Amino acid sequence: QVELEESGGGLVQAGGSLRLSCTASEGTFRRIMGWFRQAPGKEREFVAAIDWSGMNELYADSAKGRFTISRDNARKMVYLQMNSLKPEDTAVYLCTSGQITMSIATLASVYNFWGQGTHVTVST
Repeated sequence: QVELEESGGGLVQAGGSLRLSCTASEGTFRRIMGWFRQAPGKEREFVAAIDWSGMNELYADSAKGRFTISRDNARKMVYLQMNSLKPEDTAVYLCTSGQITMSIATLASVYNFWGQGTHVTVST
C-alpha cells in the first residue's frame, strides 16, 4: 500500500508553472501536510506546510510569493502550485505528513510518512 504518492512533476521552462499533487492513504493523511525538496548533492529542504484547517500555511523564503500549498481533506490530497519557476527549483519534491504542530513543521525529522518523490526540472 502506497502511503503517500506524489505526481505532477516534469520538465518546465524557467518562468513556467507546475502543480504537484500528493495522494495519502487513510492512515497517512495527518494534521500537518508538507512538501520538501532535495536537489542532487544537497540536503533535503523544507518548502511548505499546511495545517488541518487549511488556514495556516508556512513557506520557505525561497517559496514565498511563488508557491501555494493547499489541501482537500475529503479526498486526502495536498497540492503545491508552483509559479515563476527558476532553475534553482530543480529537485525531487517529496510529500510528507505528520501529527505535529506548525511550530516544528520545517524540520524533516519530525514527520511520520514520506512519499517517493516527483522530479521537477526547470530549464533556462
